[in-house]
Amino acid sequence: MRSPAFLRNPTTFVIFGATAAFCTYACMYAFRRGITATTFEGMFFAGISYKIWLVTAQVFGYAVSKGIGVKVVSEMSPGRRAINILIYVTVALSALLGFALVPAPYNIVFLFLNGLPLGLVYGTMLGFLEGRRQTDALVAGLTASFIFASGFVKTVALTIKSAWGVSEFWLPFVTGSLFVLPMLASIYAMTLLPPPTDEDRALRTERKPMDADERRAFVRNFRPGLILLILSYVLLSAFRDFRDNFGPEILKDAGVENPAIFAKTETLVAVGILIVMALLQRVTDNFRAFTLLNGLMLAGGAMVGLSTYAYVTDSLSAGNWFLLTGLGLYMAYVPCNGLYFERLIASFRYVSTVGFIVTLADWYGYLGSVSVLLYKNFGHANISYREFFIYGAYIMAGLYSMLVVASYTYFKRRFQTAEKTTQEMSYLPN
Repeated sequence: MRSPAFLRNPTTFVIFGATAAFCTYACMYAFRRGITATTFEGMFFAGISYKIWLVTAQVFGYAVSKGIGVKVVSEMSPGRRAINILIYVTVALSALLGFALVPAPYNIVFLFLNGLPLGLVYGTMLGFLEGRRQTDALVAGLTASFIFASGFVKTVALTIKSAWGVSEFWLPFVTGSLFVLPMLASIYAMTLLPPPTDEDRALRTERKPMDADERRAFVRNFRPGLILLILSYVLLSAFRDFRDNFGPEILKDAGVENPAIFAKTETLVAVGILIVMALLQRVTDNFRAFTLLNGLMLAGGAMVGLSTYAYVTDSLSAGNWFLLTGLGLYMAYVPCNGLYFERLIASFRYVSTVGFIVTLADWYGYLGSVSVLLYKNFGHANISYREFFIYGAYIMAGLYSMLVVASYTYFKRRFQTAEKTTQEMSYLPN
């Protein structure tokens, strides 16, 4: 499809592209996160909280989806991206309808089927945005969407439940249905974005689909650094997903029961992160930007630990604690959802695709999230969600920071070695 003439203007392109990415992924959240606004209080299956079953099933489906996506997203041609996203959300919404129609507990499987296709959306979205000189601003719009949408969808769902009297079983489907038309419009807008230019490829390296041999070669080339980074991402993903899935329970236990707080806190976090990420576009040196991203990730981990300590010692209110843990969490989480790997690939001039690496990291991240859910229920069922979240914040802040420092040290040494080799080669006679 030929791109409209107005997108040839760089400023218009960034605004249009970031907005389209923001809206598309925010709409996707309506097909996934409506379930987290409910509590299903007093419902159990096999002696286990019914909501634990639902969230675990959905997250497990999401994790399996990421495993499938390592191949599917990596090998996807540009022409298939839009139609594939439409297929994913259609299957997800159909699963929510099945959840509403089939009685509990037999409807638990539909939450697995709901998560299964949706895990492929993010990596597919990155394919539209990566490899451009404006990628930082575009991905900032994309990542700001899942910060904002997480709280916004909860607020919308709780408002629907209160105003329309929708049951908890129908709430996820009704919430998702409201976003069908906006989703279609947003996906169409994404298809209008022009492909990367020659200048983009010179600045950020060419991006192309990767087959199995190319994926294995990439992992072998950067294995130590990737292992350390992915381990840190597992901690981050599990902590973020727990906060996202059980935010109502955490805040209720802390004495906060205002549904609007989700949209308020996550909107403030999204705006802050959006501004910081977009400003990275001004940093043209790729490894310098990579270094700044690592610094931002470390600062985010520290904020989670320090704000939790302040809350525990009664120096911070519950609402502000929830806000600051979210800000710190997403300061660390957002870079790993595109910009970290975007600048890594560009620094080493490695022809590949960000979608592959992000999906690979997400696969392990969501497996970690499932493990935390199972550990909480079977290992510490008597601990409240708030207390468990506090313990998790301390563990995440400390161990995560050490892993980030170790992975950055590895990549810095690799980059310095590569730079030295390039300089030595330039001195050789032709």
